[in-house]
Amino acid sequence: MIQNERTFIAIKPDGVQRGLIAEIISRFERKGFKLVAIKIMVPSKEFAQKHYHDLKDRPFFNGLCGFLSSGPVIAMVWEGEGVIKYGRKLIGATDPQKSEPGTIRGDLAVVVGRNIIHGSDGPETAKDEINLWFKPQELVNYISNEEKWIYGVN
Repeated sequence: MIQNERTFIAIKPDGVQRGLIAEIISRFERKGFKLVAIKIMVPSKEFAQKHYHDLKDRPFFNGLCGFLSSGPVIAMVWEGEGVIKYGRKLIGATDPQKSEPGTIRGDLAVVVGRNIIHGSDGPETAKDEINLWFKPQELVNYISNEEKWIYGVN
């Protein structure tokens, strides 16, 4: 069995309100990544502050936390070989104006403050964010029928 890494991906309130949930999930599924946890919630301002703790000294911190807690968020854990690094490529640059066409932000977002999606930027961040947003029992372990066709393991 292939040892796959996991990453945390969140569709922010603007992505949810704009009806982009299926589009975003579809891009990760079509790539061959496996969804192992998903839920919808409205994070509190305090929860948002925990999520963005690494940005607490930045001038935009309060606005960012206010925005994340302004409406429903789709929290997800995706699994697959290289999912952290490739997930970031799929998402695109933080500034949608600098995101390549074909990326989620490049195709669907216009401004930094409303860039529709969050993705973990490394293995430690992924672990911390998954643990913040999900209880261990909310993560599902399974082998998808597609894995042998994606990874070539029969």
